[in-house]
Amino acid sequence: MTVNEMYNFAKPNHVDLTNGNGPAKMTTVQKRSTGMARPSNTAAESGPKRLVVKNLRKAPRSDPEKYINHVWTQLDAALSAILVDEKIPYSNEELYRGVENLCRQGRASPLFKTLCEKCRQGISNHVEKPLVANASTLDDTGILRAVTQAWCTWTVRLKTIRSIFFFLDRSYLLHSSSLPLIDEMGTNEFRTQVFSHPTLRPRILSGACELVIADRQGKQDQSSNDLLLKVIEMFHTLSVYTSDFEPEFLARSSSYIATWSDQKADTLDLAGYIDESQKLIDLELRRCDHFGLDSTTRKSLETYLEDLLVDQPDRQKKLLNTADISRLLQEDARDALKQLYGLLQRRDLCEKLRIPFESYISDQGSQIVFDEAREQEMVVRLLGFKKKLDSVWEICFAMHEGLGHSLREAFEAFINKSKRSNMTWGTDNPKPGEMIAKHVDMILKGGLKGLAANAATVKGASNEDADDSSVDEDDEINKQLDQVLELFRFVHGKAVFEAFYKRDLARRLLLNRSASADAEKSMLTRLKSECGAGFTHNLEQMFKDVELAREEVASFKSMLEESGSKPKIDLNVNVLSASAWPSYPDVPLIVPRDVQQAASVFEQHYKVKHSGRRLAWKHSLAHCQLKANLPKGNKELVVSSYQAVVLLLFKDRLVNNEVPYNEIQAATGLDDTELKRTLQSLACAKYRILSKIPKGKDVNDTDTFSLNNNFSDPKYRIKINQIQAKETKEENKETHERVAADRAYETQAAI
Repeated sequence: MTVNEMYNFAKPNHVDLTNGNGPAKMTTVQKRSTGMARPSNTAAESGPKRLVVKNLRKAPRSDPEKYINHVWTQLDAALSAILVDEKIPYSNEELYRGVENLCRQGRASPLFKTLCEKCRQGISNHVEKPLVANASTLDDTGILRAVTQAWCTWTVRLKTIRSIFFFLDRSYLLHSSSLPLIDEMGTNEFRTQVFSHPTLRPRILSGACELVIADRQGKQDQSSNDLLLKVIEMFHTLSVYTSDFEPEFLARSSSYIATWSDQKADTLDLAGYIDESQKLIDLELRRCDHFGLDSTTRKSLETYLEDLLVDQPDRQKKLLNTADISRLLQEDARDALKQLYGLLQRRDLCEKLRIPFESYISDQGSQIVFDEAREQEMVVRLLGFKKKLDSVWEICFAMHEGLGHSLREAFEAFINKSKRSNMTWGTDNPKPGEMIAKHVDMILKGGLKGLAANAATVKGASNEDADDSSVDEDDEINKQLDQVLELFRFVHGKAVFEAFYKRDLARRLLLNRSASADAEKSMLTRLKSECGAGFTHNLEQMFKDVELAREEVASFKSMLEESGSKPKIDLNVNVLSASAWPSYPDVPLIVPRDVQQAASVFEQHYKVKHSGRRLAWKHSLAHCQLKANLPKGNKELVVSSYQAVVLLLFKDRLVNNEVPYNEIQAATGLDDTELKRTLQSLACAKYRILSKIPKGKDVNDTDTFSLNNNFSDPKYRIKINQIQAKETKEENKETHERVAADRAYETQAAI
């Protein structure tokens, strides 16, 4: 087969592209008349062939206006049915296609105008006119309910309209800067014709405000709450919330709050007014959140509440009344104080709370300091008072810096007040310094037991850890010392504290009454840190003297053992520096011969070791142990030197052991004051070793004393020298007078 035969095909010259359904353009493949046949149409020198296809079917012609009128007739019928809630006579798809065709043919603008007019007429005929007609028969709340229902119905209708005209909304209105969307158009028409109607508008707003008033009065039911929620949402959608509703709501709220405030201020005390005001603020703000009011409305309403409840001059006067605030503090009304601070904080008025706070602290603190009847409870009461104030400042006043300064300044002011009274023997010494020193003495001398006993004597005292056996004693003592040190820091003149602390420390050291040596050193370290080394120099010297005295006694006993002499009594002597220790009066006392001999031996030994030194014996703080063979049992008695001298007078009086007062005085050499005090401790106290004739609590010069043969006690070792550890009135007076005199000398020297 040749190449030409291979690429030549027998095929018709005409192709029917209409499948027999109509005329078609015929295509013809022609050969060029070049006189020769081309071997192939795929040869390199041949080009592409062009195939032209033409549709020869004739489209039917129709009248555009007729079609537009037909579509609009359908749309008009559909809109009329929608506006009266009837069934639409056409399918939504057919209506949607009609709108689409009109828009594609450039009829979007007249279509939208016609739609607007139809909606306007529908709202006017089916919404506005019925509402206005029924307005005279309904109250404001009823009008509001009807309008809200009409709005809900209209939004449903508008949603259906928008679904039919969706193509118009998306293809035409969305891209227009001057025309609203269908939803906006429907909202605008409702606002213009219904809400803005001169008859309906004021009653709609009034009805909304009446719903709020009913809710404030607690008369609102669930249906009314639901209605108010819908109303607020409608106002937001209609864009009338800020321009119309908010001003009306705030004006009525302001009037309501002002009236409420005047009424409550006149009928309630401070605590009641604070509580009701806080509740009102919380309810109003919660209502704003619950019903969806704008944040601007909430802020404006909160401002009105603060202005009318707190910031007005009359309200400030009530909230900052000194007497009322003092009563709240006195009653420890924490909730009311916290609410009061919260109200004042809203308008930055907390600084004005300083004056009544300071006044209460000063008055209450002064009562504690100058209460002579409860003098011994002063420090415990001050500690409780300070703890209460710190708690109020921290919890109720949110640790406000200014109020914290007021607390410290007022506490410092009253604790340093002084007046001449019997408490200070006519001097102007501040009493707290003395009582703080005595409280520290009680802690260091008694430990936890002393704290518990002291707390039990103070009504309302709070000492939770004193009775807890699981508490470490050293930790609790340190905790108590830290609390006392807080009071000590407020005291300006430390001279009174120093004088009494030194006397008490001397008793504890000489009578071995300290509960803990570590606690003593810890307190000394605290004082040194607070007041400097100069303040504690003498106190430290006292501790050194006691240590040196132990070494001195050990040396003395070693000497006696080496010499082979055995004294009749076991003598222990404390050699003290006169400059460091408190001064003690020289009380005349006839010392028993055995004691005097032992003392003379020690004095000789001491002068041999320390030439040039002179010893002055002070018997007021001396104590001893006596072994007593009593009719009802043998006892070991721990007594003072004065008590021992008196008891030894009855040593050899087994038959006629009655001794008159005058004979006892002559044998002991004691003055009346000390002798009566000593005899009272032996014959009228808890342990009555002696019997007094006649019986009574007071000792007279005519009394007679004898050994109590009926004395008995389950304990073998009995301490009767507690009288030594107690301060006498004379010692207290002497200390106050000496401190006052020293201050006078220092003042004169400074001048």
